[in-house]
Amino acid sequence: MILPIVAYGDPILRKVAKDIDSSYTDLNKLIENMWMTMKEASGVGLAAPQVGHSIRLFIVDSSPMFDEHEQHLGIKKVFINAEMLAEEGKEWPYEEGCLSIPGVREEVMRKPNIRISYLDEHFNHHEEAFDDLNARVIQHEYDHIEGILFPDKLKPLRKRLLQRQLGEISKGFAKVKYKMRFPGK
Repeated sequence: MILPIVAYGDPILRKVAKDIDSSYTDLNKLIENMWMTMKEASGVGLAAPQVGHSIRLFIVDSSPMFDEHEQHLGIKKVFINAEMLAEEGKEWPYEEGCLSIPGVREEVMRKPNIRISYLDEHFNHHEEAFDDLNARVIQHEYDHIEGILFPDKLKPLRKRLLQRQLGEISKGFAKVKYKMRFPGK
């Protein structure tokens, strides 16, 4: 089932999400619905808070970010109860967008190498290193479970210039081709 994506301004996007265990009700169904929702919205990552669940769960399919002959470099994974262990290297800019903030794209500085601990959908533990675009998508989604949105990482002037547009999104004035849930509606 395609779920509505929570829009900027909803308080759930600012909460630090809670850990879960394998007894979380209908977890497999939620993960399946998140994959469908992300695909429908043409996203490369989606965090549970973006579909109204304040839990430490996000999914990533970074293969669309790579050229056709490099798509094998992408990853398709479920991350549960993730903990960032390290972010290293010289920060580099890349234009990011967010399904919860439609129509806004900005250059965000992130470190190119990460090490992360997480559980997969079968609750098997993993500790892995990722780099470049894969690291960036994971960092973006990880921020969601920490209550952080990409505009928070922008320079103060850029943030100020975006305030009106962000305010319009939070009021429901966003044109999207996917289901959204706006604050107060």
